[in-house]
Amino acid sequence: MAEHFSLADSDVIGFDLDHTLCRYNVPETFALIYDSFAQFLVEQKGYDRELMTVTPDCWDFCFKGLLLDLEDGNLLKLGEDGTVLRASHGTRILTVEEILETYGKKRKWKHFKTINGTFARSGKYHFYDNYFDLPGALLCARVVDLLDQNRNVKKYEFWKDVIASIEYNYKASAFKEGSGIYFPSVKKDPGKYLLRCSESVKDWLRRLKNAGKVLLLITSSHSDYCRLLCEYILGEDFEEIFDIIITNALKPGFFSQIPQQRPFRTLANDEEREPLPSLEKPGWYSQGNWSHLNELLKTITGKSEPKAVYFGDSMRSDIFPAHSYNNCETVLVLEELEVEASQQATTDRKDSEPLEKKGKYEIPNNMSEEEEKEGDTEATPSLDLTLTSTSSETDTARCLEDGSARAQEPGRGERILQSQRQKMSPVVSEQWGSYFVDGVTGLEGEAETQVHTWCSNNINTYSTIAIPSLQAIADLSLDHKFPRFCPDQPRFKGYYPRPPAPLVPRPSEPITQE
Repeated sequence: MAEHFSLADSDVIGFDLDHTLCRYNVPETFALIYDSFAQFLVEQKGYDRELMTVTPDCWDFCFKGLLLDLEDGNLLKLGEDGTVLRASHGTRILTVEEILETYGKKRKWKHFKTINGTFARSGKYHFYDNYFDLPGALLCARVVDLLDQNRNVKKYEFWKDVIASIEYNYKASAFKEGSGIYFPSVKKDPGKYLLRCSESVKDWLRRLKNAGKVLLLITSSHSDYCRLLCEYILGEDFEEIFDIIITNALKPGFFSQIPQQRPFRTLANDEEREPLPSLEKPGWYSQGNWSHLNELLKTITGKSEPKAVYFGDSMRSDIFPAHSYNNCETVLVLEELEVEASQQATTDRKDSEPLEKKGKYEIPNNMSEEEEKEGDTEATPSLDLTLTSTSSETDTARCLEDGSARAQEPGRGERILQSQRQKMSPVVSEQWGSYFVDGVTGLEGEAETQVHTWCSNNINTYSTIAIPSLQAIADLSLDHKFPRFCPDQPRFKGYYPRPPAPLVPRPSEPITQE
């Protein structure tokens, strides 16, 4: 395997939409998604109205990568071998003693072999793999709390009601019908929830297209919602960017199922029409499968085995299936990388540099009302993480994609950028710790052992590289060579622009490499 990866070597470049191309105002979107579930459960299924009340500190419970054990109401953070690193029952974090009592001395989760290497779904657990999922983790944990308060529960049967709330709020017809509260809210005020792509990201997409790359948009969102998102974040001419758009792709099945199981369908006024026996030309389609798509890509590129790379934020729906079933190169968009990588950079410089020479992450919070409003502008929702310090007016201007003259004012650009960053800030949880590593402590004074999380191991196994956002690479040349994840390389190789601080071994805190 080559040690480096370059987009210049690819013929086809595909993108997921939600949390890949389209970035969200995370706090507002989380609250909306949570409310969409909770309102349904309370009003339609008779759950306690207390479920509707969420205090700010509740959001610390949300953490990507948790597994909900539907049999016992526990949420789990796993190590790469299935070890239970941390756990909660409902929202109550379990002690080490309780974990050992529940899962035994080896702390192994009984369903790990079922999900590891397959990401198989089950009626016995649910994997919280993306930002649309995370509010549901908090909701389910609070449901467990309420059920425990009201009666002695031996078996939890609320999951069918959660599924019903998802179907009601997010079914194919929900956008058009205005059912639930999610789609009506986003349609009414998209700027409250969505962040426009920066000009540099849009220019990067055009550079890819002008370089002869075939650009794909493959999303499980339905066509009407996809159109709303893309017109807002990319502009009304967004269809000119992509050669093929596939909505309601029903990933991960899109990558793994055969044509007979999931044929492509045409669309008319956002309604799916007749199934197609094959895919004959570029355009906008619904559902489908990689096999038929790949045949069309062979025709378009004139190559028997076109090289494809796929960008996505979900390990289960994007990265794992594209890598495992179709041998695609995969770029994981990992928002947690923004925080756990940047923390190291700011910590290292914190006490050694004057304020005016510190990086963009160390920004004072004393923003004026005018600057707060400027931070709400649509010019630059994303971050250029290739910069680690903005010590000049030129660099300050580069932080702002509108390139306006006011960005030249020292300090103003950084403050505006910080305001925008707060909107898209990834979920960081004090309760659950690092996304990448954690410590395992036994009883009777046993020393703590630092291990890699299951999610961290999956990144190394199924991703080509991992980036915090498209903005992080938008200003690079298309032939830039990225160090890629390789079995014989340290685990922190493959993250760009820099690895998560917890993965980089320190002399006093080595992390075991297996």
